[in-house]
Amino acid sequence: MSALNGKAIVITGASSGIGETTARLLASQGAHVVIGARRMERLEALASDIRAEGGSVAVQQLDVTELGQMQAIIELAQSRFGRVDAIVNNAGVMPLSPLEAMKIEEWNRMIDVNIRGVLHGVAAGLPIMKNQGFGHFINVASIGAYAVTPTAAVYCATKYAVRAITDGLRQEVAGQGIRVTLISPGVTESELAETITDNESRELMKEYRRIALPASAIARSIAYAIEQPAEVDVNELVIRPVM
Repeated sequence: MSALNGKAIVITGASSGIGETTARLLASQGAHVVIGARRMERLEALASDIRAEGGSVAVQQLDVTELGQMQAIIELAQSRFGRVDAIVNNAGVMPLSPLEAMKIEEWNRMIDVNIRGVLHGVAAGLPIMKNQGFGHFINVASIGAYAVTPTAAVYCATKYAVRAITDGLRQEVAGQGIRVTLISPGVTESELAETITDNESRELMKEYRRIALPASAIARSIAYAIEQPAEVDVNELVIRPVM
């Protein structure tokens, strides 16, 4: 029997890419997955597939920038399955552009989703996990949390922030039965690049993403971290394609 069997796991940004693939994998291993994203039709289609394969899934529309919505999906997991074993803070956006392009609305959107969204996941889940005496936060960052590249200054700043938040949380909850993991994917097949509105950045990203990991590689790393024994905390995983 899989170590994931019976675990209740909340996944944000589950309508595509890493989030969708992770939901499919964890459900196939017997986990109860609670999936959230803004695109409800995508979530319903994913849930239908999971149920058709015998998996357990609950669905809630979710904008991670709204704390109330984040609290609601965590409460759904707790009420439906009686526990919250893990929260995968995966939702993210990546509209790259040079700073001189002054795409301020896009900067703010990255800050709101990539940083505030993770903080909302922590704020919604931490009281429940402390009360349970167990739980696992998995925050999805990027190799952009380790090095900055042109056109990615704001995006990388948000991922550096996720890395800092994750490490701070890990230290603060030490000894309380709560595990904290940072997952930092390299170039991975996803819809992220499609949000780039700056033409030059979009063309550069096409070449940069020519060699990419399948989303399943990241899903497996998330599953690996969760399925470790309760006394084992995988703090940080960086996953890159072989170049």
